[in-house]
Amino acid sequence: MRRTLLVSALLLTASVLLTGCDALGIETAAQVADKKEAEGKAIGSACRHAVRSVEDCFRSNPKAGKAAVFAGWKEMDAYMRENEIVGMPFTPPPPEPAAEAGAEAGAEDKTHEPAAKKTHKS
Repeated sequence: MRRTLLVSALLLTASVLLTGCDALGIETAAQVADKKEAEGKAIGSACRHAVRSVEDCFRSNPKAGKAAVFAGWKEMDAYMRENEIVGMPFTPPPPEPAAEAGAEAGAEDKTHEPAAKKTHKS
């Protein structure tokens, strides 16, 4: 009788402690794997929407799982084809000219807005 009571008390304690892990934010191995899978799919989707090849996506995200990246890329490709969505290619901003050394650097006029913010009407 005592042994049964002791075992049930230990099981109850263990279940309470394991339930508390979720409240503490401790992730299980399955949760970590699911999170990595979701991140890989998001990376692949973003690459496809940015009109990047899946190989380029693999090269620029070496830590992401290739299977997850490919799955996300493929899902986004199907979605874009079904809904006739045009990709948005990434174009990096033009490099800013290097600041001139000496007195010329201090003489810049800061009242003008940067060229990237200017809009041209056609």
